[in-house]
Amino acid sequence: MEHGMDIEEIKRRLARPATKLVAGGFRPTHQDDESWLGKVFLFKPTEDIPRNEAGEQMLPYAQFHLPGLPYCPPALADTRVLTVFLSQRFPEPFEPMGGNWLIREYGHDDVLVRKDLSVSHSHLKPFPLKTEWVAEDMPLWDGGGVPADLEDEVLELKRQGKLNGYYDLVTHCYEHKIGGYPSFCQAGVEPDEGFEFVLQISSDAKINLNVVHSGSLMFWKNTVTGAWALYYDFY
Repeated sequence: MEHGMDIEEIKRRLARPATKLVAGGFRPTHQDDESWLGKVFLFKPTEDIPRNEAGEQMLPYAQFHLPGLPYCPPALADTRVLTVFLSQRFPEPFEPMGGNWLIREYGHDDVLVRKDLSVSHSHLKPFPLKTEWVAEDMPLWDGGGVPADLEDEVLELKRQGKLNGYYDLVTHCYEHKIGGYPSFCQAGVEPDEGFEFVLQISSDAKINLNVVHSGSLMFWKNTVTGAWALYYDFY
């Protein structure tokens, strides 16, 4: 390989920005522009807690106010508030949205009202979120989003003794985040072409969330159709 890439060039190609979201540790403001896990209080006037296909209330997983975030992916550029609901029993990975999980997106002109709606069977503990800018989130090695040509470059640098291993090269944010790359536990599975990874809600003892076995809920949005996809895996 005569024109091999150097380590900095590989990192530049891989790096994506993200907003890391950390639950609690401060007093909530209870303002409309605060993001939460385990709680949703902004709805359209006619909306209620959504119900799943069995007629049970879904659990309010998250409410994100996007304009104030350090980074927001292009697929969410027109979204002001995004709320996430899931059934108590997780949907199947890549199950279509609506029956057992739902994301509601609100634009900048949508009229939203505060509603104090709770779900009695929710195990989630509500916490406000503080945000941190992540300049460089990198994909995980095994099916995590490393393009094949860059995999070859990394293996070549390893062969040349310039690199011990891929994880000497990268930093990856495993926490709740908007943007960046998904935190697959097994070899990664991406949805079809046209979907952009935008959001992750990870297992977190503080909010009493364990995604099966220390996994993460990962969400993609289709940049053309606006459709959403949900996947999760675990250790």
